[in-house]
Amino acid sequence: MHWLGTDIMAKRGKQKQKGRAQAEAKPVVVAPVEVAVVEQVSEVLAATPEAEPAPEPMAGGAVVEPVAEAVVADEAVPGEVEAAPVEPMSPPDKPAAKAKPLRRVASHPRDRRSPWLVLSDYEHRSLAHVAGLPEQLDAPGLWRGVAYRIGGHRLASGFDEVLEILPMPSVTPIPGVQPWMLGVANIRGSLLPVVDLKQFLEGERTVLHERQRVLVVRQSGGDVAVTIDELYGQRSFVDAQGIDASATVEGRYAHFIDRAYRMNDQDWGVFSLERLARTPEFRQAAA
Repeated sequence: MHWLGTDIMAKRGKQKQKGRAQAEAKPVVVAPVEVAVVEQVSEVLAATPEAEPAPEPMAGGAVVEPVAEAVVADEAVPGEVEAAPVEPMSPPDKPAAKAKPLRRVASHPRDRRSPWLVLSDYEHRSLAHVAGLPEQLDAPGLWRGVAYRIGGHRLASGFDEVLEILPMPSVTPIPGVQPWMLGVANIRGSLLPVVDLKQFLEGERTVLHERQRVLVVRQSGGDVAVTIDELYGQRSFVDAQGIDASATVEGRYAHFIDRAYRMNDQDWGVFSLERLARTPEFRQAAA
């Protein structure tokens, strides 16, 4: 039995070696490559970009990177994307016009008049251009002015005679002057004499109070401030309201009042501050 098994195994080994030899001797057949595949491989190899050279270092060790150009190619699919219309080329731009030089605005000279005269001028000009005013404002013989009270007299003076209306300033007395000269006051850096107008006209001292006002009057050699007892603002009168001035005024008032008006059962005398400023007695304040 031993030799029989050995013989069988030897036969099987010979068969295996014979099969191996036949397999080795059998030639390997390579299937031919299709032409289309070869062409595609060639196109891919041709489209592959060559390796870019490494950036060369500059002086100082800095490396300049090459600028990559980005190219975007969109393949249009027929029937899905419509071609954009080609716009006509615009004509060349016209040459730019030369810039005009800046226009210099002329500066107006500063108005040296007092604020009161400026406002009065504005009022007169506005009244001349405002439509629909009452008939009495358009009537002939219209007169307008600043109304105030001194003692028991209601007076009015023209806008052109009153430079300013101010509260009672702080007055510094001056020795050796008339009793109606109260002293001097510092008004915006200028020294103005302050006169008690009631005491000058009636000889009675004015009782000063918180609502006391002064009128600044222009006179040669410098302005002067005169006290008033009460300020009424502006008033308008017409010739139809005129009355005899001599019947309403007396004493020193008669030297400065030439006309008077009656309105709402009250008499108003037009007091000339310009004439007051030119009176020699008023200008001689020294005792």
